[in-house]
Amino acid sequence: MKASKFTDAQKAFVLKQAEEGVPVGEICRKAGISQATFYSWRKKFAGMTPPEMRRLKALEDENARLKKLVAELSLDREMLQDVVRRKPLRPAQKRVLVATVQVDWGVSERRACTALLVNRSTCEGWDVNHKKVHRVYKELGLQLRNRKPKRRVKAKLREDRAEATASNDVWAMDFVHDQLATGRRLRVLTVIDTWSRFSPVVDPRFSYRGEDVVRTLDEACARVGYPRTIRVDQGTEFVSRDLDLWACQRGVTLDFSRPGKPTDNAFIKAFNGKFRQECLDAHWFMSLADAREKMESWRRFYNEDRPHSAIGYNAPILLMNDAGASGPLA
Repeated sequence: MKASKFTDAQKAFVLKQAEEGVPVGEICRKAGISQATFYSWRKKFAGMTPPEMRRLKALEDENARLKKLVAELSLDREMLQDVVRRKPLRPAQKRVLVATVQVDWGVSERRACTALLVNRSTCEGWDVNHKKVHRVYKELGLQLRNRKPKRRVKAKLREDRAEATASNDVWAMDFVHDQLATGRRLRVLTVIDTWSRFSPVVDPRFSYRGEDVVRTLDEACARVGYPRTIRVDQGTEFVSRDLDLWACQRGVTLDFSRPGKPTDNAFIKAFNGKFRQECLDAHWFMSLADAREKMESWRRFYNEDRPHSAIGYNAPILLMNDAGASGPLA
C-alpha cells in the first residue's frame, strides 16, 4: 500500500494533541511518523490553523518561484554584460559568441540563443526556418511513417460478443499496480471468470512480459480449465506475439477492448476495485513473497467465503465447481 501524504488538517490535529499534553512518543506512534518529523512540523506550523498552513505553503512556493526568476534574470544580465564588451555586430560573430557563452556560463544552446537574440536554426547554419520547411513539406505531399508501426492483433468482432452462460466461457484479464513498503513497484495480473465471478489467479511480479502472462495463464488453466474467450485491453503484454500464439494453439479467442473504452472490460475493472479496497489498501507488503502470500490469501477468501450479490450472494467457487474444468480446444 502506498503511503499517503499528510494533509494540513492532519498535521494541525497532530500538533494540537501535543498542545493538550499527549506525550510525543504516543502521538508519533499513532500517526505513524518519526519524532524528527513531529518536531519539524511543530517548528514550522506551531499555532497555525489549516487555512494558515495552506497560505504559508502558497507563499513559500511563490517565494521559491520568484527567487528562481530573479536568479535567471541576473544570469542573463551578467551574460549580456560580458557579451556587450565584445561588440558582436555580424551574425558570424554572434554565432561564435553563442558557443562561447555556453562554455563560459554553463548554459544550454537554447538559453544562449534566447539571451543573444539569435535564431537557433540560423545559428546551426540553416537559411530557412521551420515554417518554410513545413510549407514545402505540405506542398510536396510528403508523409512521415511511424517509427514503430502499431502491431495488428487478431480480435473477435464486437458484434459476436455475447454474455457468458457457463464457467470458463469468458474470462477477463488486466493489470493492477502497487508497491512494496520499500517503494519498489509491483505489477499484479488479475483474472476473473465473468459468469461465476471466480478468480483463477492473482499474480504479483516486479515486471511482466508477454511470456510471463503466458506462463501464469498456463498454471491457472491447469487447475481450472481453459476459457473460450479472454477479454483484455490493448496493453503491450496482451498484444504480444507470445500471448497471440498461446491463444491460437489452445483455441482461445482474445477479445480486445476499444481504445479509450474501459467499460468494454467492466467485469475486471469492478474486480480490481474490490481487490484494491479489500487487499492492496489494507496491507503493507514487505517483500514479493509477502505480497504473494497476502494476495493469494485474499483470493481464496474471495472465491470460497465472500458472498457475491451478482450470483445470489453465493461464493464464486460454488458456481465454478458445478461447471467443471475443460481442456484445450474443448
